[in-house]
Amino acid sequence: MLQNKAILKEQIAQLTKKELVDIVFKLSSKKPNFDFLLINYLDKDGGEQWLYDEAIDSINLLCLKDYKGRTVQHQLVKRLKACANKMLEFNASVKNKKLEADLLLYLLELQFAQPTTIFGARFSGYDYKVGLMLKKLIALVTKKMHPDYLIDYEDKLNEFLQKIHLTSNHISTINDLPSVIE
Repeated sequence: MLQNKAILKEQIAQLTKKELVDIVFKLSSKKPNFDFLLINYLDKDGGEQWLYDEAIDSINLLCLKDYKGRTVQHQLVKRLKACANKMLEFNASVKNKKLEADLLLYLLELQFAQPTTIFGARFSGYDYKVGLMLKKLIALVTKKMHPDYLIDYEDKLNEFLQKIHLTSNHISTINDLPSVIE
């Protein structure tokens, strides 16, 4: 790789437009490169929203998939891990904290839509993973976003906290979570 950016810039300037188009097209076949091009050049206004909608669709497809596991909770842990990986891909491209929080909220809503009997299993790790996601959302909303956004998330966060505290009081991570967000 060339160390001197001036030399690289000069060499790129000598390429024809067709060669540049071919290079960009080839680079855009990789997802992170395509995301970068979409957000920064192709669709500056709606690119992040498009990636958000794509992430929601991917999460919905992952939720339809069957996962192997001894118990329902073990299967849900594997599903949650796959969804978390989609979130990491999304977060690597999109730097909008509001969209990140919305995606995290959507994923948590899917988890808390489960019957409350899913929570409380001693050895599955599901409660712990959901607790970590809830902790991440709380930190994102309270510390990394403008305080006005807290109003939008407060009711859902308090509902999630109430449900998880009622069912998973044996996990220290969950016990460390606040009982109410104000």
